[in-house]
Amino acid sequence: MKAILNELLEYKTLDKATSKAILMDLAQGKYNSSQMAAFFTVYMMRSITVEELEGFRDAMLELCLPLDIDAYDAIDLCGTGGDGKDTFNISTLSSFIVAGAGQNVAKHGNNGVSSVCGSSNLLAYFGYGFTNEKDELIRSLDEAGICFLHAPLFHPAMKNVAPIRKELGVKTFFNMLGPMVNPSFPKKQLVGVFSLELARLYGYLYQQTDKEFLILHALDGYDEISLTGNFKAIGPKGEKIIAPSQLGLSTWSAEALSGGATIEDSAKIFEKILRGEGSQAQNEVVTANAGMALYCAGKADAMDSAVDLAKETLASGKALDTFKKLIEGKKTTVATDNK
Repeated sequence: MKAILNELLEYKTLDKATSKAILMDLAQGKYNSSQMAAFFTVYMMRSITVEELEGFRDAMLELCLPLDIDAYDAIDLCGTGGDGKDTFNISTLSSFIVAGAGQNVAKHGNNGVSSVCGSSNLLAYFGYGFTNEKDELIRSLDEAGICFLHAPLFHPAMKNVAPIRKELGVKTFFNMLGPMVNPSFPKKQLVGVFSLELARLYGYLYQQTDKEFLILHALDGYDEISLTGNFKAIGPKGEKIIAPSQLGLSTWSAEALSGGATIEDSAKIFEKILRGEGSQAQNEVVTANAGMALYCAGKADAMDSAVDLAKETLASGKALDTFKKLIEGKKTTVATDNK
C-alpha cells in the first residue's frame, strides 16, 4: 500500500486491474486502518477515473453474495448519497410506489454514513428483519412486489472497511459504488448521483451493459430529482435536461424536502407521506422519482404519464399497502423498542 499511496500522492491514477486488486485486498483486511483512511482520502481530494471506478466495482461484485431473482425482472432505485442535502428518504419511498404500481423492486440499501438516516436505518426502525436468504427474499417479492437487500449481508468482505467509513463520516468512493453493486444484478435501474462528473462516468459504464437505466442528477447538486430546479437524465438513448414543468410538476424550495434530525423524525415523515398526509412538495418529489423509475421499466410510454401513474399509486394507498406487506412479512421483535 505504501507504494500505491506514494503514486497517488504524485497525482498518478490507477488502471482497472490495479484498482480491482487493491479493493480485493482492502476487503480481505490486508491493510491497516491508517492506510485505508489515507487511501479513501485521496478520492475525497480528487476525481475518480472511469478505470478506477470500474475496477472497484468489479471487485465488489466478485466478492458479493449473488442473489438470482432474474425471473422477477426487478428494478433497483438507488442513489449514491453524499450530496449533503439532508432530504427525507426519497428513493426508499419511491421504491414502494413503484412496487405498488406493479413493477417488482430489488432495493439495495444501507445504513446512513454521511446522512442521518439511510434506507436500512429506516426499515430497521419499523421492525424489518434483514436477510440474505433467497427463499425469504423471494417470498417478499411474491407477497409485496419488493425485496430489500441490506448491503452488509451481501458484501460481507466489506466488514473491514465499514468501521473506517463510519469514523470518517463523509462520503467516500463507496458512495459512488453503492448503486453499481446490487447483488441481484438487476437489468433495470434508476440511479441518482451527486455530481455531473459522476453522472457521466456512470453513463459510460452503464452503456457497456445490457441494462435499461436512467441516471439522474439535479443540476443544483441533489442525487435524485429534487424539483428545486432542472435535472439531467442519462439513458441508453442519450441525455437530456428536464424541467419540473415538463412532468406537470411544480418547483420547490430546498426547505420543503428537509429530512428529520433523527431516525425517528425521518420515519415519521416517511410514514406520513405513505399515508397520503405529505405536503404537496413531498408528494410531487417522490412521485417524480417513482415516475422516472416506472418510465425506465417500461410501465409507461412517456415520462409525464409515468408520473401520473406514480401519483395514482400513492394516492390510492397501494404504496402504503406494499410497505405494510413487506414489514409484516419480515417483522422482528426489536423494532418497537426503537420507537
